[in-house]
Amino acid sequence: MSQLSVRHLLGIKNLTESDIYTILDTATQFKDVINRPIKKVPSLRDVTIANVFFENSTRTRLSFELAEKRLSADVVNFSASGSSVKKGETLLDTVNNILAMKVDMIVMRHSSPGAPHFLSERIPANVVNAGDGTHEHPTQALLDAFSIREQIGDLAGKKIAIIGDILHSRVALSNIFCLKKLGAEVRVCGPTTLIPKYISSLGVQVSHNVKETLQWCDVANVLRIQLERLQVKYFPSLREYSLYFGINRQMLDELDRDIVLMHPGPINRGVELTSDAADSRQSIILNQVENGVAVRMAVLYLLAQQ
Repeated sequence: MSQLSVRHLLGIKNLTESDIYTILDTATQFKDVINRPIKKVPSLRDVTIANVFFENSTRTRLSFELAEKRLSADVVNFSASGSSVKKGETLLDTVNNILAMKVDMIVMRHSSPGAPHFLSERIPANVVNAGDGTHEHPTQALLDAFSIREQIGDLAGKKIAIIGDILHSRVALSNIFCLKKLGAEVRVCGPTTLIPKYISSLGVQVSHNVKETLQWCDVANVLRIQLERLQVKYFPSLREYSLYFGINRQMLDELDRDIVLMHPGPINRGVELTSDAADSRQSIILNQVENGVAVRMAVLYLLAQQ
């Protein structure tokens, strides 16, 4: 099996096209494993992994923990809310204390962009970025690419739309890097206030028309409004956002062909997606969650070989 060119997974920007294909191909094998009656393999036996989460998480944390346990790793969970971080302990001291207990790999989510990069330069363990602020979320982009490839084949030349709050989304940036490296055409769509000014320099198209974008794309990856990150009002109300940029089943039915509908979760039902769209036959949202475990198993396995 091929090796990665990196010791840490800090972002898609640091990966080569070959690295991405290696992860996706390895994930295909692990997906077979998690669908067997006995879902465990001894690949990471005697490896200890700490999940260090400084932000709230449901899917990502559970997905990483399941991936680690499926690989037979020893798992330690750390949550900032009940730790010495509340007493003033620094990030580096916190992680060094965890490493002193002989931990081999750190999976970290942090609200500050660049936190995993800072850590990777100062500790000997492998670091996996599980989301750093509004910067990157590499495993989400990898599982999205895996899910798209599973549905419509090779991504080269495919048209992928990312719709919603692009400005505050780490998922959007990682997806753009990943999809462009795999040869896809990418378009972002949303209100002018929620699309970064620099975004076209990444080689993506920009649109503010949802219906026209849905007609253009093969896959629509819909992002939620990051309400917890909104410091000022970027649009008048959620109701108005939903009216202009929300997607419903009728809009999907009016298209001249079927498209694939995705969402990284959690969904704000009735805002970016109505329930009849989110639960439609075109939606692969729960497939993404399943694929997340296989992709994260692949990432952990490949990094452990470094």
